[in-house]
Amino acid sequence: MFLCGRVAIAVLLLLGVLASAARVVISWDVGYVLVNRDGSSGSRRAIGVNGALPIPPVFATKGDTLVLNIHNSLDVSTSIHAHGIFQNGTNFMDGPAMVTQCGIPPGHNFTYEYVADHAGTFWLHGHDHSQNSDGLRTPLVVHDSKKPYHYDGDYLLSLEDWFQFEIADRLKNSLDPTQTFPPPPNYPYSLLNGYPTAPSFQFKPGKTYRIRVINMSTTEWFQFNLPGHQMRVIEADGEYSQPSAVDGLDLGPGQRYSVLVAAHPTDSHNYHYNATQYAIFDPRLEGRNPRYYQGLIEYRKGAPIMPTTEPQNFKWVNDIKLCALSGNPPLPVDRQIELSLGLYQFTTGQTFNTINNITYAPPKVPSLYSTLTLDAPLYTNEAVYGPQTHAIVLKHLEHIELVIKNPSVLLHPMHLHGHAFQIIEYGSIANQSEPVLRYSTKCNAPMQRDTFVVPVNHYVKLRFRADNPGVWLLHCHMDVHFGMGMALTFIEAPDVLRRRPKVPETMLELCRAQGIRTE
Repeated sequence: MFLCGRVAIAVLLLLGVLASAARVVISWDVGYVLVNRDGSSGSRRAIGVNGALPIPPVFATKGDTLVLNIHNSLDVSTSIHAHGIFQNGTNFMDGPAMVTQCGIPPGHNFTYEYVADHAGTFWLHGHDHSQNSDGLRTPLVVHDSKKPYHYDGDYLLSLEDWFQFEIADRLKNSLDPTQTFPPPPNYPYSLLNGYPTAPSFQFKPGKTYRIRVINMSTTEWFQFNLPGHQMRVIEADGEYSQPSAVDGLDLGPGQRYSVLVAAHPTDSHNYHYNATQYAIFDPRLEGRNPRYYQGLIEYRKGAPIMPTTEPQNFKWVNDIKLCALSGNPPLPVDRQIELSLGLYQFTTGQTFNTINNITYAPPKVPSLYSTLTLDAPLYTNEAVYGPQTHAIVLKHLEHIELVIKNPSVLLHPMHLHGHAFQIIEYGSIANQSEPVLRYSTKCNAPMQRDTFVVPVNHYVKLRFRADNPGVWLLHCHMDVHFGMGMALTFIEAPDVLRRRPKVPETMLELCRAQGIRTE
């Protein structure tokens, strides 16, 4: 039988894509290591891979299959989340323990396998016992075989905070009713590409470079700028933007940006770039908050450093002012969901975070498995997922507008698994005279991203389409706040989800090995 015309062309194109796609196979033995990563606070136990830290970055090309073989050499369970990868059709590979899987028990193996079908800047990190905070994290870069922008070189800068104490101890102190709350600030150090000193970037005159900046921190914010150069933002959290000229980036935990930088026409001088770690919720302390780091933009070895000054009207990136390269207009609204972020002291004397007065706690059965095994129509009943799972059921393809209010005294970087939001509006909930910031009507294409910051005493309006059936967490990406309960679960299109590929038997065996029910 012969195929003709458009059908034949489509088949040939598909075969070409399949032929060019690769399997990127990574093997991790996740275990404890004793390290002094910052060179200043002394050695402590951390979580590394194959006996070492930092963990090497993972690189793939759009369309590749990522195969991540995990052996757990820890004494507790572990799991891995690909932050920003939507897992459309592979929700069971998303990673958060007791949401889409049971953690991998000590001494056991498991293989994550999924298609990297979205180009951009992402990262892999632990999503069980807040192991991200103890070192289980590394960049994931998915290259685009058809780049919408030209550049001659591609640099990566990962930014991390590094605490003297393990996350379990810090979370214990936060929840101890006999201790003052909040606990005294820890003032962590910074790691740049996994080390306490800033890497150098080599520029050649007349060339254009893409710099990917990732904040993989537990708690801290970072700022990044290149004096003497202008940056053009082209990506936020794996989503392309129209080029937007800025002087500096400001990134909350979990956020990423890509910028294009045009090199100068001569190599007469080298330049410095700046990376600054800070926390506005901790007292300023000289040398600790903020912490300043400086790296070299090297045009020619030994060239003098060009003295620079900041522009008079310094322009920080503002995500709501970016325009999506896709050109997609603002989504309509079928349903609005209001969420309020909170912090409350309970009768036990403990302080917990909340969303709509509910403190998240993991269910007894992974939420995805409940969705797949409950009889109809029970799987659409939010109550059956547990009182503290904070389940919200979404209908397939409905357009959701989230209005997230933050009346607390801390700003919160919120991350949604499985989706990117359109950023529609920022506004004050305390000062009615403050101007409301809305997406640019000049382009009418609101920027999308998967991790956004809700400022203190402000609200954010976000929109997304429920087109990815699955069970998806929405949570604060400050790990202590997540551990204190700032999370909820979207049960998206459960009727459609039940017709999708089934959970692999190897995943169910992880639960049985720990005596955890799967239905």
